[in-house]
Amino acid sequence: MGHKRSRPTSSGGTSTAQQAAKFLGVSVLAGVVLAGIALPAAGALGLSAKGTAAGFDSLPGELKRPPLSQSTRILDAKGGLIANVYSRDRTVVGLDKISKSMQQAIVAIEDARFYEHGAIDVKGILRALNKNAQEGGVSEGASTLTQQYVKNVFVEEAGDDPTKVQQATQQTVGRKIKEMKYAIQLEQELGKKKILENYLNITFFGEQAYGVESAAKRYFSKSAKDLSLTESALLAGLVQSPSRYDPVNDPEEAKKRRDVVLQRMADVKDVTQAEADAAKAKPLGLKVSQPKNGCITAVNGAGFFCDYVREVFLTDKVFGKTKAERSKRWDQGGLTIRTTLDPKAQQSVQNSITDHVYKSDDVATAVTLVQPGTGKIVGMGQSRPYGFKKNQTQINLSVNQSMGGGVGYQPGSTFKPITAAAAIEQGTNPSTTYPSPYKMTYPSPVTTCGGNWVNTEGSTVENENESEKGPYSMKEATAKSVNTFYVQLISDIGVCPVVKMAKSMGIERANGKALTQVPSLTLGSQEVSPLTMANAYATFANKGVYCTPVAIQSITDANGKKLRVPKTDCKRAMSEQTAATLNTLLKGVVEDGTGQQAGLSDRDSAGKTGTTDERYAAWFVGYTSDMAGAVWVGDPAHKRHMTNITIGGVYHAKVFGADTPGPIWRDAMSGALSGTTSASLPTVAIQEPEKPRDDDDDHQGPGDHRGNGNGNGGDDGLFGGVFGGDTLGANGTNGFTTGGGDGRSGGNNGAGGPGTVDPGTGSPGPG
Repeated sequence: MGHKRSRPTSSGGTSTAQQAAKFLGVSVLAGVVLAGIALPAAGALGLSAKGTAAGFDSLPGELKRPPLSQSTRILDAKGGLIANVYSRDRTVVGLDKISKSMQQAIVAIEDARFYEHGAIDVKGILRALNKNAQEGGVSEGASTLTQQYVKNVFVEEAGDDPTKVQQATQQTVGRKIKEMKYAIQLEQELGKKKILENYLNITFFGEQAYGVESAAKRYFSKSAKDLSLTESALLAGLVQSPSRYDPVNDPEEAKKRRDVVLQRMADVKDVTQAEADAAKAKPLGLKVSQPKNGCITAVNGAGFFCDYVREVFLTDKVFGKTKAERSKRWDQGGLTIRTTLDPKAQQSVQNSITDHVYKSDDVATAVTLVQPGTGKIVGMGQSRPYGFKKNQTQINLSVNQSMGGGVGYQPGSTFKPITAAAAIEQGTNPSTTYPSPYKMTYPSPVTTCGGNWVNTEGSTVENENESEKGPYSMKEATAKSVNTFYVQLISDIGVCPVVKMAKSMGIERANGKALTQVPSLTLGSQEVSPLTMANAYATFANKGVYCTPVAIQSITDANGKKLRVPKTDCKRAMSEQTAATLNTLLKGVVEDGTGQQAGLSDRDSAGKTGTTDERYAAWFVGYTSDMAGAVWVGDPAHKRHMTNITIGGVYHAKVFGADTPGPIWRDAMSGALSGTTSASLPTVAIQEPEKPRDDDDDHQGPGDHRGNGNGNGGDDGLFGGVFGGDTLGANGTNGFTTGGGDGRSGGNNGAGGPGTVDPGTGSPGPG
């Protein structure tokens, strides 16, 4: 190995440097080259020797050293890496984690007398002055390694602001004097070894790599402690001009520069000439690792969740009083952020999306899973990947616009349970029945929080199929998603209780605007995000207590200190009895209603389908006792109607919430919950109203909806004969009834077979 040189301690050179600086002053430095610039005579500066010495002494005595910008690691709930994000790719390491050859190489080429002089190298200045005078220009500088470190601190403090960077690097006398002053302070405060360590961690090595650890990873895919002599020499050579000597783009120039460093190391006796020559004969030996910066590199489709974590950090005052303060903290990095994302749930979300929707389809899907009672987001994904190419997007389709999402999507009939919860909280009996005709005019006036809504335009609402004619009870109307029932319900209780219930369940419009107070609100006419709906339904699973969503479990800074993180805020939105009643209603949807294709076979589940007017969007939102999820399918641009469409290779004449979002939800939830058990959902007994019985044997009596015969309504019967037939006919046949006397709802033609119809919504109506 190379010969060792005896090196004076840093304390011995400091007083000499101070004396030199005092002696030289700016006037005496006239014409002397400092770090590559020639200082003009003192007269040209308008400064006397006395004045400049006083000015030198009056400079602030302490250099503010901001924390070095480092990469931030975003982890899932189990500690697995989701992504590295950074404004500067840097990992700070101690000198003991940097190879000896790297330390020697950087000193040899940048400041060979580093251990022999103080903060300012007087001999170096005189040598540079002599050489530049002989050559009639500036060919040699005299900045010490300490001065270079100070300059890098100025650059680091400037961040990504181009104006501040220019100011930090400008070749002016004032900056050089400041650089000298702080160099003297640092030599006294830190000592040589710490200055070398700091220098190697702050320096830019090209290819987005800041600091020697990131440079070692970038060019050689190894840690700085494992760098060989040739590798160290190459990295040390980059510092002077990372672009000129870039080994990736110009290996020939890089090798020439590396060999200069090796020769310099031999000249100063760090290595023997034989060792240097042997190293020069070796190839560059690159093993380049591509930069992996940002959420775009996230694993398992978690890029959008990664972006959401960043938005949470930048918008929550727990991380800083102002957005500028929070942004600076994020950019400085060095954080380890453990999130709530469950890797098994996330993988299940991605698998289900891949199985059901192609990224090249005309429409997209977004899926979000949350944990009731904690607000933890455990899965979030979408069919259009994170990126900038065709069939990719940077918009998180699962969240509100303020958090990186779009303007949201109409939730259709998935909003009806919020109306049901509000009604039950207001005292409405869940056995309540409404006539619920196929089509009706919106009742008017209807009370709101600030007055009355009046149907001035004569707006109407209708059910999905003409066969859907009441009367219907709340349970049956929920299972079959009957629009006219829910319009009558909201008209009776008023819009205000529904708006208040929605707010208590965390429901807000994706664009940040307030919910418009109109009866069509109950039909899901106002745009929301999947995260909003998943978290709202988690309230039913959590016995009526709503918890705000959270994405971050813990944060540790670069020094290992735990930071305070936002916690979920849980508040009661409805009574346990109301929540249990909704469980009963929504279990009916997946057991014998529109959501049968979404139901889970191995545990209690509940949920609701939704299909918006003109089929711009289809939804399924559902839950078990320990997980809730929302699935949206549609065109983010709100242009493609989902009729005569192929999604995931499957043709649909019409898309329903049951046949596309439903199976996506089922598969995502099944995988996420595999290997676990879920407690049963609390339910209540709902007394269904007794239905009229006729003399036809084919009608199988009240409560049995599988009759095929011809029911005859009694004299003057308000709902004469409607229950003679089967809305969902046995074995796919159509029931038929005939109203008699003054029966107002006779003649109902049942739809064929259970599960074939998803009456997701009707015309949203006014607003």
